[in-house]
Amino acid sequence: MNSNNQPIGIFDSGIGGTSIWKAIHQLLPNERTIYLADSKNAPYGQKSKEEIIALSMKNTDFLLEMKCKLIVVACNTATTNAIQELRAKYDIPFIGIEPAIKPAVTHSKTQIIGILATQGTLNSALFNKTTEKYQDTKIIEQVGHGLVQLIENGDINSPEMTKLLHSYLTPMIEANIDYLVLGCSHYPYLIPQIKKILPEHIQIIDSGEAVAKQTQNILREKVGFSSAENSEPVFYTNTNPKVLTEILGNKYTVEKKNF
Repeated sequence: MNSNNQPIGIFDSGIGGTSIWKAIHQLLPNERTIYLADSKNAPYGQKSKEEIIALSMKNTDFLLEMKCKLIVVACNTATTNAIQELRAKYDIPFIGIEPAIKPAVTHSKTQIIGILATQGTLNSALFNKTTEKYQDTKIIEQVGHGLVQLIENGDINSPEMTKLLHSYLTPMIEANIDYLVLGCSHYPYLIPQIKKILPEHIQIIDSGEAVAKQTQNILREKVGFSSAENSEPVFYTNTNPKVLTEILGNKYTVEKKNF
């Protein structure tokens, strides 16, 4: 496979997909990346399937204008509602992100797992098709109402966040889950908060590492790796760049664009 120095495009409904970007950047530091935060339209989880598809196509068009060689849909809601339509319309590889149910089910001792996700993900046909495979495991689903908006506002450690997490996680603890699946790319930023609430034996799983490895596979098999060294990532948002800049540790420039 010849080298390919075009960038990898990554989009999310906001800042949460940076948890996926970090995993990709860590595994593939020489790849150019362009991250698109559609924070103006966050959260996607409360929108209709048609709206999610339209927003996902808008984001894809923007990244294709930037000459991206593949696109990572770093949003569970966009993946479960729109990735089939994206793959049908565009002639470019797409990598989606789905809740990591399989490893949780595989390793669960109690055969009871919890999943915290958006309404859009839990209601999607793709998610329901996935969960139907695991009839022997009890899957406790919880919509994370309000969590994405608090993260987008920079209120990760607020009393309101703590209160919401307690209300969502306590029933799962009482139901004897031993794995908690984070079904939204925003939620890994809540892991420190969640760990304070969960007993130590409950394992937390997110999708970042799996998506990074799949990105590596697609580059190897279809697209080609970059021959550059330590390329500087590019970040765009359509709202105030402050929260995205802070979540990236103030290490990178974030540019505001209207898209």
